[in-house]
Amino acid sequence: MMQGKTVVITGATSGIGEVAALELAGMGAKIVLVARDKTRGEATLARLNERAPAVGHRIVYGDLAELADMKRVAGEIAASEPRIDVLINNAGALFSQREVTKDGFERTFALDHLSYFVVTAGLRERLLAAGGARIVNTSSDAHRGARFDIDDLQTEKYTGLGAYARAKLENILFTRELARRLKGTNATANALHPGVVATRFGHESGGIVGSLLKVVQRFAISPEKGAETIVYLASSPEVAGVSGEYFYKCKAKAPTSAAQDDRLAAALWEKSAALTGVDWL
Repeated sequence: MMQGKTVVITGATSGIGEVAALELAGMGAKIVLVARDKTRGEATLARLNERAPAVGHRIVYGDLAELADMKRVAGEIAASEPRIDVLINNAGALFSQREVTKDGFERTFALDHLSYFVVTAGLRERLLAAGGARIVNTSSDAHRGARFDIDDLQTEKYTGLGAYARAKLENILFTRELARRLKGTNATANALHPGVVATRFGHESGGIVGSLLKVVQRFAISPEKGAETIVYLASSPEVAGVSGEYFYKCKAKAPTSAAQDDRLAAALWEKSAALTGVDWL
């Protein structure tokens, strides 16, 4: 099903991202990991090579909260891969305290939204070269609690959960506008909610938020269940040609009215392009 295809995936050294990478490798895909931590990256690469040896799986390292690394990682992959059949934007985190990157971006916004925008932009030619490429963006039903202000993307009045909810809304808005701009090509873009998954997500955020997440995840689904919709969107013939949708449990589901606001999606795109110096399609 995925024999001979190249899949790029961010956030794949633990949790649902790693499970999805292993599943897709087992289907025959070559996996290109984007990772920040070398120890976890090498461990995941070893698992991929055990699952599907001699395919050429590899890693590109970078911190996707930093604009220069977003652009460099995409450039390195584009330089070495003639085509990309699937891009899975899955990197993300929740931070209990407000942090600002050296680019002046609030860290949740940078990692959870801008990395999707910039990496996808940097790989656009390779995706369009594939003929039928799929872009899969991990979002969350946390977006349902988002209070969104297009003029406050850096979240000056910060709470960790609030910033995360806004970023997950931004993932859906980005997907919606990207799908609109991809019309007339064979490429598609869809977002998904993986469910509340028992992973290490949020464990490093510290404070009350980190403790709360650890409690919630005791009642969560397994990473294997959480990865099912990612694998489905990346590989299933049932969704060939489907674009601009939000999925949960392998079925399209309506997000909030804010997430379906085309004018807001277009405004977020323009703001993201201005902030990063990236515009495309």
